[in-house]
Amino acid sequence: MKILLTGAAGSIGRVLIPGLTDRGHQVVALDRVPVPDGFDGVWHTVDCADPDAVAAALDEQPLDAVVHLAGHPGEASLPESLTSHVVTTAALLDAMVEQQIPRIVYASSNHAVGRTPRVESLGEDLGVLTRPRPDTFYGVGKVAAEALLSLYVDRHGLDAVSCRIGSFLPEPETVRHLSTWLSHDDCVRMVEASLTTTAPGYAVLYGISANTRAWWDLAAGRALGYEPRDNAEEFATRVPDRPQDEAEAAFVGGPFAGEAFYRPALDRASV
Repeated sequence: MKILLTGAAGSIGRVLIPGLTDRGHQVVALDRVPVPDGFDGVWHTVDCADPDAVAAALDEQPLDAVVHLAGHPGEASLPESLTSHVVTTAALLDAMVEQQIPRIVYASSNHAVGRTPRVESLGEDLGVLTRPRPDTFYGVGKVAAEALLSLYVDRHGLDAVSCRIGSFLPEPETVRHLSTWLSHDDCVRMVEASLTTTAPGYAVLYGISANTRAWWDLAAGRALGYEPRDNAEEFATRVPDRPQDEAEAAFVGGPFAGEAFYRPALDRASV
């Protein structure tokens, strides 16, 4: 497949470019930053919030699918979050419809359901039908982007898979990560499965590895062909206990659900 990958310079993008290439796919990269030294593929320096620039980039070559990773990875004001996650997705979807590109894989987040109290799911892993329960404006942006994808699937017959990514790290670093970790190799497996599964329509999966302590149900991902192989438990003896571990386990979004992230939705000038 020939795939446009947005957010190519980010932590996930830098893993997916070689990972998907090794599996026989051709990756066309797109990011706001200039092409990095040593990259010898096609690179578009484009802000995904600019619909004209996005349309021009997609028009430059035939594509089979889009993997959309671009977006601010942390908390911001509500307008900034909506621009970063929803407007960018809208620009890509409009260009995909115009160019008849049939599939998009979206990097959503566990923070779309991060405000779900962990006690509500004890003894039962959270499934993809859990109601959206964002823990931050970042999470709100991811929920809204998922809704937009669903709309375009219904209107235009696209295929879209939203991957609610957990903690993407080389290895888990906290007790919470033992439940939420997504390994680099499993991330590549997840995205390739989302790209190649037959006619998913609109689908959601939880982007975590096969963790013994997992909080989210992997059944939806497995139904799409995602079979994670790594397990955070292999690193458990290296993960130190910390005073904040109990608080971070209160909600599935961990520290994002805490008061440190409380802020007004809109930034207003001081009077």
